[in-house]
Amino acid sequence: MKRSEFLKPLSREHHSALSLGTAFIRAAESGDKESIAAVCEKLNRAFRNELEPHFNLEEKDLFPRMELAGAAELVKRALKDHAALREMITTINTEKPPAELAAFGALLIAHVRFEERELFNVAEKILHLE
Repeated sequence: MKRSEFLKPLSREHHSALSLGTAFIRAAESGDKESIAAVCEKLNRAFRNELEPHFNLEEKDLFPRMELAGAAELVKRALKDHAALREMITTINTEKPPAELAAFGALLIAHVRFEERELFNVAEKILHLE
């Protein structure tokens, strides 16, 4: 689907997040401690430099506008995902459990698909984004 200029940067970041999520799942499934440690470092960098700024932009700019336009339930779901991902990163950083890393990857992928397939489509309609 063709995205509005406002959402294009967020959609590009989603593409990167899908790749990250897949890498996290693969590393966790490998069971290799070195791979898991390396991907945990990658996760921390990505979270700090890509995911957290992305979440903040959505939460400060896009979501309030969507709530005002009547899409509070979609925003609620997205915020719940953001909170869960933030919580999971804390567990991963303290324990580095493969299961949690795989769960993070799976949730990240599901979250991106939700935003691309549902939330962004609604945003473009109700906010008349161009």
